[in-house]
Amino acid sequence: MKNPNWLSEVPSGRLLSLDIYRGFAMLFLIVETTGLYDLMLSPSLQGTLIHTIGNQFQHHPWHGLTLWDMGQSFFMFISGVAMAFSYGNRLERGTSWGKCFQHAEVRALALFLLGWALYIVNPPEGAPGWAFLLDILPTLAFGSLAAFLVFRWSAVWQIAFSGALLLMAELLYRLWPVESFNQPFVAGHNFGSYLDIKLWGSSNPEGWVTFNMIPSAAYLIWGTVIGKMMKADITPGKKLKILIITGLAAALFGLALDPITPIIKKISTSSFMLVSLGFSLLFLALAYWVVDIIKFRRLFLIPLAVGMNPLFIYLFARSGGADWFSNLVSPFSEAILGWAGDCWVQAGTALGCLSLMCILCYFMFKRKIIVNL
Repeated sequence: MKNPNWLSEVPSGRLLSLDIYRGFAMLFLIVETTGLYDLMLSPSLQGTLIHTIGNQFQHHPWHGLTLWDMGQSFFMFISGVAMAFSYGNRLERGTSWGKCFQHAEVRALALFLLGWALYIVNPPEGAPGWAFLLDILPTLAFGSLAAFLVFRWSAVWQIAFSGALLLMAELLYRLWPVESFNQPFVAGHNFGSYLDIKLWGSSNPEGWVTFNMIPSAAYLIWGTVIGKMMKADITPGKKLKILIITGLAAALFGLALDPITPIIKKISTSSFMLVSLGFSLLFLALAYWVVDIIKFRRLFLIPLAVGMNPLFIYLFARSGGADWFSNLVSPFSEAILGWAGDCWVQAGTALGCLSLMCILCYFMFKRKIIVNL
């Protein structure tokens, strides 16, 4: 199958399926900033297919699972895969372990501070000052540093360490003895909420806990294990087989655990972690098969462009860039779609905003501008 011309502009040595998967994961996250997901839940759409689909782009209230619950999981996992390529290539070029560790430290600190800065620039209404710790960037900062520290371990020991993180969380929730906080799977009455009250003086009313940073580090560790496998000199068919088998096994095992340990995103239960890992692996398998095995690439220019600058577009969208683009597009949406009603105007504005963010990433791709840490 003939490759599209724009592939010649991709830096050599990159795994296209990795960048494209990361681009889809980031598009999945930044669409939220356009308001499109909320618009799908408009009362006027109640009972329609659009409303049903829109529910999948909202977090589940507690025990259960939606597609949106796994968005952070997808991105953290694929970041771990990218770490295996990045640090693996550095070490192969002769960069010392100490230099790589310094880079990992600086990167983790930068991600943490950027997560804090986003809350300073654009704080959620009513959120306490510590709430930024619940966001993806501080969690990614902690997880990436933890994954780097075990990067040179064998796959068996890396998996064992990640399993120990999940087991520790499981035991802390189940065995925590403090009255009123000894109900492991009840929102606001578990170990995670107790820890937040002790550390910050309050807990999140929706049940989110900062302790999630600990088990969530497993995504990065699992990603580095898979990334090393993808770098290894084995056949594409075998790599695909490994991705599919491990993905199915993780998802099915997580679902089987649900009667014992409920699938709850807000406290990152082990069952949730395994189910989301399974889907992360299966989506990577799909991307690898389509992009790098059968080499169907014509439709993936925009995801590739986004995937090469995921941190930039995330920060841009969350720090007010999406609002700026929406304000820019809104008068045109009103002029063109005003006759059809407010819902259509909002949809046009959201899609216009998303289009401008994609164009921005495309512009950076064409100019070979990559913002990375």
